[in-house]
Amino acid sequence: MQKNLVIVESPAKAKTIERFLGKNYKVAATIGHVRDLPKSSLGIDIDNEFKPKYITIRGKGPIIQELKKEAKKSKKVYLATDPDREGEAISWHLANILGIDDKEKVRVEFNEITKDAILNAMKRPRSIDQNLVDAQQARRILDRLVGYKISPLLWRKIRKGLSAGRVQSVAVKLICDREEEIKNFKPEEYWSIKAELNKDKETFIANFYGEYIKGKETKIELKNKEEVDRVLNNLDPNNFFVESVKKGSKRRNPNPPYTTSTLQQDASKKLGFSTKKTMMIAQQLYEGINIKGEGSVGLITYIRTDSTRVSPEAVKNAGKFIVDKYGKKYFNGGNSYLNKSKKDSQDAHEGIRPTSISREPILIKDSLTTDQYKLYKLIWERFISSQMTQAIFDTLTVGIRSKNFIFKASGSKLVFDGFLKIYNSGDDDDKDNRMPNLEVNDKLNVKEIIPNQHFTQPPARYTEASLIKTLEELGIGRPSTFSPTIATILSRNYVTLEKRYFVPTELGILVNDLLIEYFKDVINEEFTAELEEELDEIAEGQLSWVEVVKGFYDNFSQILEKAEEEIQEIVIEDEVTDVICEKCGRNMVVKFGRFGKFLACPGYPECKNTKPILDELDIKCPNCDGNLVKRRTKNRRIFYGCNNYPNCDFVSWDEPVKEKCPNCGSLMTKKKNKKENIIKCTNDECGYSQIEKI
Repeated sequence: MQKNLVIVESPAKAKTIERFLGKNYKVAATIGHVRDLPKSSLGIDIDNEFKPKYITIRGKGPIIQELKKEAKKSKKVYLATDPDREGEAISWHLANILGIDDKEKVRVEFNEITKDAILNAMKRPRSIDQNLVDAQQARRILDRLVGYKISPLLWRKIRKGLSAGRVQSVAVKLICDREEEIKNFKPEEYWSIKAELNKDKETFIANFYGEYIKGKETKIELKNKEEVDRVLNNLDPNNFFVESVKKGSKRRNPNPPYTTSTLQQDASKKLGFSTKKTMMIAQQLYEGINIKGEGSVGLITYIRTDSTRVSPEAVKNAGKFIVDKYGKKYFNGGNSYLNKSKKDSQDAHEGIRPTSISREPILIKDSLTTDQYKLYKLIWERFISSQMTQAIFDTLTVGIRSKNFIFKASGSKLVFDGFLKIYNSGDDDDKDNRMPNLEVNDKLNVKEIIPNQHFTQPPARYTEASLIKTLEELGIGRPSTFSPTIATILSRNYVTLEKRYFVPTELGILVNDLLIEYFKDVINEEFTAELEEELDEIAEGQLSWVEVVKGFYDNFSQILEKAEEEIQEIVIEDEVTDVICEKCGRNMVVKFGRFGKFLACPGYPECKNTKPILDELDIKCPNCDGNLVKRRTKNRRIFYGCNNYPNCDFVSWDEPVKEKCPNCGSLMTKKKNKKENIIKCTNDECGYSQIEKI
């Protein structure tokens, strides 16, 4: 009996789907894209309406032959690749390879890998959406034109191995711009005054606000010590009283279900995951996990989305769960604005949510790895909380007076937890900040008046989370591009991650400066965002992909020609060090490599000696007489070792500190959390530790 052939991208997905479809179906995997533009040439016929030349990706020949063989003996072929533009393009390539007519209804689309979703999707095959294919093709061609035209220029003018890209270059520009802001930042002095006050043995803090000038309440910024001293010298500690009391309430809305971007941001902030790690684990949860008693099943919906919309069925199931577990007053009735998509989203898919509410994280914990459990719990709690009611706080704002000076204090008390029953965003807004019961004219005891000097801080460097947030807010890139963009700029050594913050390298700054000077219109944030909108319009059938690419290239080719003529060759002089090459006696020089800086002998190719640059910590190794150094793994993760390696194998993931353990004199290490450092002794028998507030 002939079987039906279903083609998907991944073997894990194939295994899960085949179990749902039964014996009349065979499910095969392409393992990603099967055709692409060639690596060795541009692969685009610019004079023939930018016609792309696609070739079989190296290593995919045997897979294509096997698919052709299976398709020939199958009753019908279904293309069930991912439900996005990339997936549509893969299906289009497969249809061409297998000789399937574009109009034939072979395209199967589903948002989750569950039995019901798969069986329902198989009942509703459609023809391939050429608009989605064209949008993907336009993006690929635009990226190839920028990359393959600018990159060789960088090779010739600076050095081989460099690259530029439409989105990656904007990301590097943002990081370099922020670094420039930090460098040029001039801190400004300012002061605050806190009053620690007491009423009926309850203590609270009030902050200096201002003073009455000509009978009018006026806010005052304290800019120096003289201004502070004027206030302190004129306060009457024995005459602090409540002048005004304003009672009210505030409501806190739950967050919407995750999009790709917000999931990456939260996983970075709350779990410490890189975008690459988040997407890898999310892909596993989407494609199918072997759950005890169920077999392989997809636990979450499709992971590449910019929509927060969720299906009525999912809302209904969430509502039943919430009412049964917490009571009717905790369910928002499915009327939340959170179930609608944002105005500028593509809205092709739902937000990221669990495929079954009944699979509570704790119930399936034994079937998941630690990281899978953490991410699934994050997604599950976010979705359930999005269908719950608002949290309600009673608020109290108090005006306090001493002579002509005004202090203000505010507090809040949680009176109904709503969605906070299960979800903690980590914001201070979630917490109680209680105040004593105060009435107008109440006299207050002053425990202490504390002046504090401050200085304005420069803007923070980007983290993965904040960079993704900024790219999304600027309309640059799409859910599928954020993670690869970050991976690219790190692998090219344009930026490094230092304690989870992006810092541009000398090379990154040099390339960015050159691109800004000659290609500012190409790596301009607004221009890149406009192109993204045009790609969306291609997907909706409103624009021709050829016209969009032509409009871009006509301007780009002129800019490129001008740059070719004007850019002078830039020679990066090797930095000579005082490290002597032990093989030939020359002074070694600093070179840039794929994983950052390293030392190399200038006598190459006669002498090929290289060694890593060791960042010494001025801390003695506990195992020998060497010094401890900071190193990086190939994945850029920082660890600490001894400069006598390989003769000494000391290693630590935690940062060593100079201070010795006060109990036993051993080395201590520091581990950073959000609000504190945990310093502990490395001697297991000692067990000494201390907490240092940040």
